[in-house]
Amino acid sequence: MPPPVRRSLFVAFVTFSLALLTAGAALAGNGGVAPPSPASPTARHIRDIYWLILGVTGGIFVLVATTLLVFVVRYRSRGRPREVEGPQVRGHTNLELAWTAGPVVLLAIIAGFVFWRVSDIGDTSAAGAPAREQIRIEGHQYYWEFVYPNGAISVDHLRLPYNRVVRLEIVAPDVDHSWWVPALGGKLDAIPGKTNHMTLRPTKLGTFRGQCAEFCGLLHAEMLSETEVLPADEYDSWVSHRKNDLPALGKETFVGVCAKCHGLAGQGGVGPNIASNSLLGDRKGITKLLRNGGIKMPAVGKDWPQEQLDATIAYLQQRFRQGSSGGGQG
Repeated sequence: MPPPVRRSLFVAFVTFSLALLTAGAALAGNGGVAPPSPASPTARHIRDIYWLILGVTGGIFVLVATTLLVFVVRYRSRGRPREVEGPQVRGHTNLELAWTAGPVVLLAIIAGFVFWRVSDIGDTSAAGAPAREQIRIEGHQYYWEFVYPNGAISVDHLRLPYNRVVRLEIVAPDVDHSWWVPALGGKLDAIPGKTNHMTLRPTKLGTFRGQCAEFCGLLHAEMLSETEVLPADEYDSWVSHRKNDLPALGKETFVGVCAKCHGLAGQGGVGPNIASNSLLGDRKGITKLLRNGGIKMPAVGKDWPQEQLDATIAYLQQRFRQGSSGGGQG
């Protein structure tokens, strides 16, 4: 292949690669480079570790790429016949020692920094008090259920108090899940038969998106969550009020649990049509279906407290007027 053609192909390849990388970064959100802005000390420590490793690896990439380009230009053939070898350089003790000792020193720096920052992850001693709140997080196929200290329940939408130490208890009754809200910290697995714990202190007001980070089945991509950090007094008021707000619980359970399979309109999802299902008028039958499951439908309400079950049935009957004709039972 003639040299001009080779050069053109090389330039085209480099240009295309850079364009591809730039487009990917632009579409990735947050520039595609940095983690989301931290909303807790735990997330800040993780972000610090990320930046250090990115800086070191980025520096190594620039060094290697620059050296490669220098050698490509410095030792190019310059019209020399292809069958003639270029100058051979063998051995350079100082250089060999440098590229052996250098990585060792870099790895030691990274390891020391990581162990220093990791030791602070989950450490809330700076808050000056032990955890005042313990919230139970249950990972189900395909929703998150949050149980607050007074027994109040929410689905897919967690509320936390601002600047207050909270202890999260994470469990799963069915299959493995992984609770992850990047702005608040790292992932923590929800494993059947095991209880995991995470302690954090939210330091930023707002709503932060999360998702299940462990493939858990057909609707894994639908297992999203929102964590809303509220001023402490608003949080306390919401938890107190939510305990008796059964209509809101019924609606939230329908949207977070039922609608993911059956659709918000009761039809059009991966599950059968429930909008016109006469079973909605049979309280005993729908209770049995939710508690025990159906032919293909899992027992989504197996572990629900009675008030959540009652609220969900009431909302279903109100939303779809108890159904008027037959239909599949799940």
